[in-house]
Amino acid sequence: MDIAARHHLRSDEVRALEDALAEGLGIDLDADTYELVELEDSPFDLVLVDGEPLVCTVDGEYFVTVHGANAHDLSRGWVTVDAGAVEFVSGGADVMRPGVVEADPDVAEGDLVVVREETHGKALAVGRALTDGDDMVGDSGRVVESLHHVGDDLYLVEV
Repeated sequence: MDIAARHHLRSDEVRALEDALAEGLGIDLDADTYELVELEDSPFDLVLVDGEPLVCTVDGEYFVTVHGANAHDLSRGWVTVDAGAVEFVSGGADVMRPGVVEADPDVAEGDLVVVREETHGKALAVGRALTDGDDMVGDSGRVVESLHHVGDDLYLVEV
């Protein structure tokens, strides 16, 4: 991915980013620098938090990257999948209901979520919930649309 532009976020943008992650995921970021990296030919922009690619923008919303989700403990906004789903979700597949073992019941349809694996709690993907969290466990159907996953261009971007 090519970089179109880079600049530090203004204090009001930093406050909006920190508030969005605190409210949506229960993450308290405490960093010295926030740098926006605008990416060419990508639906995402990246935010370097103290030089690390921990945050991105998805449809204008601040949210963690897979790296960011693995760097912080999430108290909200998560979906947990079983070992059988790991290979598929890591490869960019949408999350299917039979693979979900648990989901944050406060997730609402349309929310951004972190998809994590059951054994170690590691983040595999970021996606958009297609149903409410309390309706994600079951027998059939797609429940999360994958937007960013381990090994994709955003995960591998070098800045």
